[in-house]
Amino acid sequence: MKKGIHPVYRAVVFQDVSTNESFMTRSTVHAKDTVQWEDGKSYPLVKLDISAFSHPFYTGQQKLLDTAGRIDRFKKRFVATDGKTVERKAAKASTKQLAHVGGTAKRPKVLSTAPTKEEKTAAKKAPKKDKAPKKDA
Repeated sequence: MKKGIHPVYRAVVFQDVSTNESFMTRSTVHAKDTVQWEDGKSYPLVKLDISAFSHPFYTGQQKLLDTAGRIDRFKKRFVATDGKTVERKAAKASTKQLAHVGGTAKRPKVLSTAPTKEEKTAAKKAPKKDKAPKKDA
């Protein structure tokens, strides 16, 4: 390994500021603060907004979706229609279209000196002229 290019891998204390819980692990993260750990030594401190101590998934306070209610509502609608599909009204088409949708917007005419497509095709079909006169020697 080359010397002087690798980050320092050392013991670091991570503290969850919402629950004031801490844990120590090894990391290469840069820390400005230090803290006195249980063993009496001073370690770099990294403050976290959320960790396993405060995350809803790990604390058991995660909200679950009411999937049973959704299934019951679907079954109720299915029974009401006897399992047949229902024709729905077509969505009302708006008369105003956006400029970038469908290419229906008229673009303003741009004044340009560049040749148009028609001029280019006409130039290709026209007989070619000699640019330099031939000299008889």
